[in-house]
Amino acid sequence: MLTDTAHSAGSRPDVSVIIPTLEAGGALRRLIEALREQTLAPREIIVIDSASTDGTADLARACGVRVIGIDREDFDHGGTRNLAASHAVGEVLVFMTQDALPAHPEMLEELVRPLLSGERVACAYARQVPRAEAGVLERLTRAYLYPEQPAVKRKSDLPRLGIRTFFCSNVCAAYRRDVFEQLGRFPAPVLFNEDLFFAAKCILADYGVAYAAGARVVHSHEYTLGQQFRRYFDNGVSMRGNDLVYAYSGVGRSGSGMVLAVARELVRMRRMRHIPRLIAESAAKFAGYQLGKRHRLLPAALCRRFSMHRGIWDRYYQAMDRSRADAGASGETLRG
Repeated sequence: MLTDTAHSAGSRPDVSVIIPTLEAGGALRRLIEALREQTLAPREIIVIDSASTDGTADLARACGVRVIGIDREDFDHGGTRNLAASHAVGEVLVFMTQDALPAHPEMLEELVRPLLSGERVACAYARQVPRAEAGVLERLTRAYLYPEQPAVKRKSDLPRLGIRTFFCSNVCAAYRRDVFEQLGRFPAPVLFNEDLFFAAKCILADYGVAYAAGARVVHSHEYTLGQQFRRYFDNGVSMRGNDLVYAYSGVGRSGSGMVLAVARELVRMRRMRHIPRLIAESAAKFAGYQLGKRHRLLPAALCRRFSMHRGIWDRYYQAMDRSRADAGASGETLRG
């Protein structure tokens, strides 16, 4: 078991890699092969599949990994990962998405390294580098969010960084199993931000959250404006439902800071023609996030239509209703 004292030189922790899947296709085979070529070989790879119809589960079994099947309507970002974790044997849990790919054989070793430092680091997340075909806005956004310099964030960073202190990404992240269990796992059901919410619990419990810049994975998206709106609607809904984390959202101005940084870089690169698209994407994100924060004022049918995760929405809304009813019965108040 990992502890808060440094591991001895040469020690190799048992690592379980967990990958939620839905219609993953051939990319899953490439991911599994890349994981098996790591210098820190995983003890096991677990695929938890949401009733894919393209043979994802059969492909995973043919690759020799463990497969857990769930109904598609039972998926949510927190609960599904928690279920897979309950079947895992590793002292380190690494969560990846099906569309991420290790960029080098040392990725897992570099990702896990901060957890072995003996400095009360509970989790670490990898640096995301864009795919070769990614557009300029996606490249600049990834460069802003995932710089070259590693860092360990702690509670003392909250006055300066605000909610950015809690940032973590389950595109590729490692967690100490003992702390994961101790702090109650991921919230469930959850539309979005299960990684950030757990990282917040770590920070507030005086653990560190490491950005392992030396662990690189290839991952990027080219979302439409509608998809950006829906993603940030879910972001706003989930953020407003967590008062503990939401209290720090006004510190640091992370969203506007990123937009300004990307715009300045476009000017420096003399690629100003991309600025209108940057403005449009920023407007879609802002509108989605603001509406998400105020979702209680909207009809439930409209919320479900706005959400990118409509299958999760009904269970999430029911859970929030129960939570608020319980809080009201005990005399507590919840915002949102």
